[in-house]
Amino acid sequence: MADVLDTRQFRPSTEAALMSLVVAVCYYAAGRLGLLGRLAVEGLVVTPIWPPTGVAVAALLLFGARVWPGIALGSFLVIASLTTPGPTTVVTVVSNTVAPFCAFLLLRRTGFRRDMVRLRDGLSLVFLGGFGAMLISATAGVGLQVAKGSLDTNEFWPVWLAWWVGDTMGVLLIAPLLLVLVGPAGRLRVRRWKEAALLGLTTLVLMPMAVLSPMSMLFLIFPLLIWAALRFQLAGSMLCALFASVLATFAATSGRGSFLHLTDVEIMAKLQAFNGSAALTALLLASVITEQRATRRSVRRACQELAEVLEHLAAGEPSPGPPGAAESRAAPPGGHRDP
Repeated sequence: MADVLDTRQFRPSTEAALMSLVVAVCYYAAGRLGLLGRLAVEGLVVTPIWPPTGVAVAALLLFGARVWPGIALGSFLVIASLTTPGPTTVVTVVSNTVAPFCAFLLLRRTGFRRDMVRLRDGLSLVFLGGFGAMLISATAGVGLQVAKGSLDTNEFWPVWLAWWVGDTMGVLLIAPLLLVLVGPAGRLRVRRWKEAALLGLTTLVLMPMAVLSPMSMLFLIFPLLIWAALRFQLAGSMLCALFASVLATFAATSGRGSFLHLTDVEIMAKLQAFNGSAALTALLLASVITEQRATRRSVRRACQELAEVLEHLAAGEPSPGPPGAAESRAAPPGGHRDP
């Protein structure tokens, strides 16, 4: 019996360790993918989209605070793959862990729902999980570069802005997509596969044309985002927004299409503006539509229940309700029954 009790006692710890290890692997893989789209700002390499922040926030919302060691381990592995770890690595790992954890605490404090069926959930993720919490990692990361002497003081704000936007885009593009895909909202109905295929085909044809064209036709992407949000809510809109942002990042890093003949600062500014606009459009519009559909379903259910009650009353039968309701309705106004 003692062995059984010990096994049960250590089972939660083992499960948390395994989950943290999975999060660390996902964080590292997302970091390696994010480094493929590096850009130089004031001589410092930054990423327009940093997917690990979105992975970290989604992991905390899905599995709880117990997986924070996985975030720290994943951050350390990413840094170790780029340079030799040193004393300053600790500061970077801590900031990369604290920022998503603060986002998790803020979202939980506001009653954030992982299915994101309310507009307030989308707004909370944007302003608290993205814009607010990522101030920590950007300030600590760039401040560390200034303290080390790798960056001049007058170069702080351009690099800080690029760092902050990259971390924020990771939260806005990756976290909602992961949250939706693992929930019931990510399961598309079979009857919509034809429309989904049409949307996917149109996206694969039109988006590369809009992004890679030297005529700067990035605006053509927004009708696709609206279509995806109207018909497939968050799952469709966030996939389209992520695909558009990845294409735009590729065009920016290679100096092609809409980013041709631009300076490094102009490329970063244009890319950040486009990625931010696409992410906010997809996330907030889909949240509004999802909330409206949920409200419509609630009203429809209430109308059906009311119709059933009226049918029972018209037939002279007691309407369905809690126990004792029929006796209360059968009693006369004075509160006494006839013998």
